[in-house]
Amino acid sequence: MAYAAPAHRRVPAALTLLERALTGELALWLPSICISEARHPISTKFQVKNEADSVRQFLLWGKERQLITPDQETQTRVVLDKMEGSIRNELNKLDERLAELKTVKGLNIFDINRKMLERCSALSFGKLGLLPFDQAILAAILVHAEELTASGEKDLAFCELDTDLQPWDKRNNKKNELADLYDRARVWVYGDFLLETPEMPKGWPDLAT
Repeated sequence: MAYAAPAHRRVPAALTLLERALTGELALWLPSICISEARHPISTKFQVKNEADSVRQFLLWGKERQLITPDQETQTRVVLDKMEGSIRNELNKLDERLAELKTVKGLNIFDINRKMLERCSALSFGKLGLLPFDQAILAAILVHAEELTASGEKDLAFCELDTDLQPWDKRNNKKNELADLYDRARVWVYGDFLLETPEMPKGWPDLAT
């Protein structure tokens, strides 16, 4: 969502993360189901018609009470029209924007395999309290991390802004069961796109052993 949202709502830190992959500083892996999951909220969350209509109603109300001038009303309506047109155009190109991810150097999109589905089923018997989609993402991350480790990759990290999948709660208390799963997979979890917080400790991932 941070990458494919309308331009003025994209998150600069997320774009920076992708640029780091483009330059070869790091490699990114993304479960393909995250792309399909992002499409609906982007298409609905960033619609602005209701907000724009609210401003237009205020213009009518303010004009009747002489709180705004005719010039102010005209200028505001022009801005609203430009905003709606720009966002409408961006959302119409959403599929193209998402498809571009398949060609980004340094970004590897992987599908859910049978082993990940089996892990997802096994996670159902834990006390994680995750929704089905989050549970599927967790299974995909854990299994893929194990596959990467087996192939010789090191310094694996999971960038996750969803609080449900972060191994700490809102008070920064450790979620033991979830944290143990990440530790066993030798995956450090960051809560920001800049990969700064929480700071990876020296000696990781040996500390997870």
